[in-house]
Amino acid sequence: MDNLTEDERTLVDCLAGMDEAQALPLANRLLLEERHDPLRVLELCRHAMDIVGRRFEEGEYFLPELVLAGEMLEQVGAIAKPLVKAGEGGEAKALGKVLIGTVQGDLHDIGKNIVTFMLDINGFEVKDIGVDVPVPTFVEEIKAYRPDVVALSGFLTLAYDAMKDTIAACDAAGLRDQMRIMIGGGQVDEMVRAYTGADAFGVNAVEAVNLCKRWLGAAA
Repeated sequence: MDNLTEDERTLVDCLAGMDEAQALPLANRLLLEERHDPLRVLELCRHAMDIVGRRFEEGEYFLPELVLAGEMLEQVGAIAKPLVKAGEGGEAKALGKVLIGTVQGDLHDIGKNIVTFMLDINGFEVKDIGVDVPVPTFVEEIKAYRPDVVALSGFLTLAYDAMKDTIAACDAAGLRDQMRIMIGGGQVDEMVRAYTGADAFGVNAVEAVNLCKRWLGAAA
């Protein structure tokens, strides 16, 4: 990100550096006292989470750091989300329904949580069914929830087979033509998309939101 103020740079550094004691009060001040644009603060959080993700991939951070980063994001989001909706004039009709979950064999949830949050504040009705979700559970949830979009998350390479199996099960259950399916997480790319049979892949939460908006006819 370019053109950060000193406070914005400090917030990113503290979030990425696991400095919870400084990050959360600063986020509170920016949002509640100085009335910063909540979407701007959320974008700063996303940037910090990108840094966390890179450090994890490089072996500098481990699972405890990922958990703490997710907890900090949730706390900032709990303050920012109502401010976003208040600025938009309150609750509005949902743009569409999205079912999201991390596929079987994978316990990573930070990326999923960021996507869930960003979809929510952008006007989608989102149901998050958690991590390590078995294929039959996805099928049952899709039948019950009737989503417009299904988002399959997975950080590990072993998740690709689970994504493929989940999509194949949706096809076998006669559900495949009723929704769009996107995948994301880890090193997902066009080759993985083709392997799994998904409609598209997203490399970050903003791309996931734009995909949903494009599919459901909203302005991206």
